[in-house]
Amino acid sequence: MTDRIRQAKAEAFRALHEEGTLVLPNVWDAGSAVLIARAGVEALGTTSAGVSWAQGHPDGQILTADIASDLIRTGRGVRRALAEAVREAVRTGHLAPGTRLPSSRQLATDLGLARNTVADAYADLVAEGWLNARRGSGTLVADRMITRPIMSRSADDPSGDPCHGLIPGSPDLATFPRAAWLKAARRALAAAPDDALGYGDPRGRPELRAALADHLARARGVYASPEHILICAGVSNGLQILSGVLAGRGARNIAVESYGLDRHWGLLEAAGLNTLPLPLDTDGTDPVPPVGTDAVLLTPAHQFPVGTALQRNRRTAVVDWARRTGGLVLEDDYDGEFRFDRQSVGALQGLDPDCVVYLGTASTTLAPGLRLAWMALPPRLAEEAVAAKGQIDSCEVLSQLTMAEFITSGAYDHHVRAARRRYRDRRDALVTALAQNAPKVRVIGTAAGLHTVLGLPPGTEQRVLQSTVRQGLKVAGLSQYRHERSLSAMADALVVGYGVPSDAAWPQELSALVRILS
Repeated sequence: MTDRIRQAKAEAFRALHEEGTLVLPNVWDAGSAVLIARAGVEALGTTSAGVSWAQGHPDGQILTADIASDLIRTGRGVRRALAEAVREAVRTGHLAPGTRLPSSRQLATDLGLARNTVADAYADLVAEGWLNARRGSGTLVADRMITRPIMSRSADDPSGDPCHGLIPGSPDLATFPRAAWLKAARRALAAAPDDALGYGDPRGRPELRAALADHLARARGVYASPEHILICAGVSNGLQILSGVLAGRGARNIAVESYGLDRHWGLLEAAGLNTLPLPLDTDGTDPVPPVGTDAVLLTPAHQFPVGTALQRNRRTAVVDWARRTGGLVLEDDYDGEFRFDRQSVGALQGLDPDCVVYLGTASTTLAPGLRLAWMALPPRLAEEAVAAKGQIDSCEVLSQLTMAEFITSGAYDHHVRAARRRYRDRRDALVTALAQNAPKVRVIGTAAGLHTVLGLPPGTEQRVLQSTVRQGLKVAGLSQYRHERSLSAMADALVVGYGVPSDAAWPQELSALVRILS
């Protein structure tokens, strides 16, 4: 090959690389040669350095498109990587049904691989149904495969999802105590008996139930023996269990707050229960349900999403109702450990453990991905709830053991205290910024939790939400949390989850929100 030809081919490679037709590896050798070619790329040949490229069919279909780039990046076996690259090309539509693939000899030469490696990968794909091999026709993409081109979105595309999230429901996941959790996991696993790795008690690991009984008594005024604590995979899972128990007892109606989470209402209704929205007044939810109600679901420490705390007289009134009628109160204490202006009000369950089911969770204090929550059950319900849980779900044991060690070592209390300070500072910064720049916006609710409600001028909620979307800010409107049958309606407002962003992102998101509201 003359120098002039080599120079011409080098220039052609650079041009193809710059326009994205050809991806050139940093290190040249026969084993890492690759190429991504568009349909109809003319065959250029192979350089003496072992660099190959995709060749085009006469009819313009891709012959060896998008398969070698995976081989450069993968640490897996070459045969598996080649097969997966072909699968991905078929999935995304780069290799259409009926496309004829190169022979194993030709593809092996192009990619600098052993022919047997390519032949074995083809055989795997034929056996899986991705390809068809016919004598005299070569290897074709199977006609029955359904291809769905994957549309990529540019990072600069303004039509994409908002880049800043202030939707309530999650803590700052960047502050998850990874080192302390890992330390607890190592200790827990080292100390765990062999039978801990078996199916175990459907109530959950006894180590965690004992640790929770002690912690909840100290921190939330919950009174329950470990035998009456049930570990579940999130509050939603707990409500699923309880709704099954209630329906099995013949319950038909459960009262719920006028504003709340529709997914919780949906779980109750899926069990055949009617959800009846409670009235709402200037003092918050009136929790005493109408005649014929079997249970009531409340968030008394920090109503979600409005943010008010259930007043003392109403706390005692709903417990008295449960005693008098034999009804049941379901207390969702989702963020009860985060009160900023005073000591947290004790759990409603402490007033009468025989009438109140307490639901707590690690989703707000640690991370929802742990899928750890717990219920303190009245003794009369414990056996039925355990039976219902056994039919629905179970919880991963290593996380339970780690959580038990995390609590008993004091690491959980330490983490909650640090988180409480962090979220208090964020709420204070939000309140101060609004007072200075948007004085017409009212902060509603108690100083608690991971979110707050911002009251807006009448008729402006939807317009403000549209502005937040244009600015790439994801915020919820209060109206989306209203029960469809509620006769009570609050004024326009936003629900801002200041607990969601990382410490690094929070100042930017706060500034963006204040700009919109001012």
